[in-house]
Amino acid sequence: MLDICLLGTGGMMPLPYRWLTSLMTRCEGSHLLIDCGEGTQIAIKEKGWSFKQIDTICFTHYHADHISGLPGILLTMGNAERTESVTLIGPKGLEKVVNALRCIAPELPFSLKFIELNERVEELKIGPYYLTAFRVNHNVICYGYTISLKRAGKFQLEQAIAQEIPQRYWSLLQKGQTITDGDKVYTPDMVMGAERKGLKVTYCTDTRPVPVISQQAAGADLFICEGMYGEPGKEEKAKEYKHMTFYEAANLAKEADVKEMWLTHFSPSLNYPEEYMKDVRKIFSNAYAGKDGQSVELRFSEEE
Repeated sequence: MLDICLLGTGGMMPLPYRWLTSLMTRCEGSHLLIDCGEGTQIAIKEKGWSFKQIDTICFTHYHADHISGLPGILLTMGNAERTESVTLIGPKGLEKVVNALRCIAPELPFSLKFIELNERVEELKIGPYYLTAFRVNHNVICYGYTISLKRAGKFQLEQAIAQEIPQRYWSLLQKGQTITDGDKVYTPDMVMGAERKGLKVTYCTDTRPVPVISQQAAGADLFICEGMYGEPGKEEKAKEYKHMTFYEAANLAKEADVKEMWLTHFSPSLNYPEEYMKDVRKIFSNAYAGKDGQSVELRFSEEE
């Protein structure tokens, strides 16, 4: 199971009715945050989710609306008596940027671990998550993220019995362990069926539409994508500032054949994104204008 919450949907500046774009996930006691602009901790508080369990924070890039809330949230996590280390992930220069921001949050009761992204595509295993970071096309180095949960195959009881594997090893094999018992070696593939379909969420903001986005989002259960502009006639502005329109995002969702798309990172001048969704759904029918605090609980399919 994977809980997803779009904490805020605004771009550039927080508004009284719209916090800056940020995403939070929860899985197996692990809380992951993507981006942390001004007001993110208020958005978390409004949602009623916990600060203390945040163990990973990813950054798309280092513009202020995506990182300026970090010192405050680190202090809040410290005040929540967190002592376990926190992993920070982001483009090259992450440690330098964070340490500069920490001049106003110098003392923390936990350590920070830094993972700086240098390649165009990088894969990471963080807690229960399989993360893929992929470089997109903004006016500074910027990454999107795909969050995946893998799902092992079913335990094959008949195979375990037929191969006379001792029952005391069954649970260990299900957890992926290889067991040596004298001259016998038992491996997980001896008792486990084929890997089943997992869960996949792709998050992408502050970019022009580029092929890597639809490639990474292919078949995703949820695609959260920036839609800076919904109004007609904003195409040239989107190109100039390297952002996306609603309709460009919808074309990516269609190309990637995702199950559902949420738009986010709206321009401060865009008061009512829903006004433009009728035309967006002509391109990709299962598209929604994201709202602050919007959440979903994704569960593994019961299908084999």
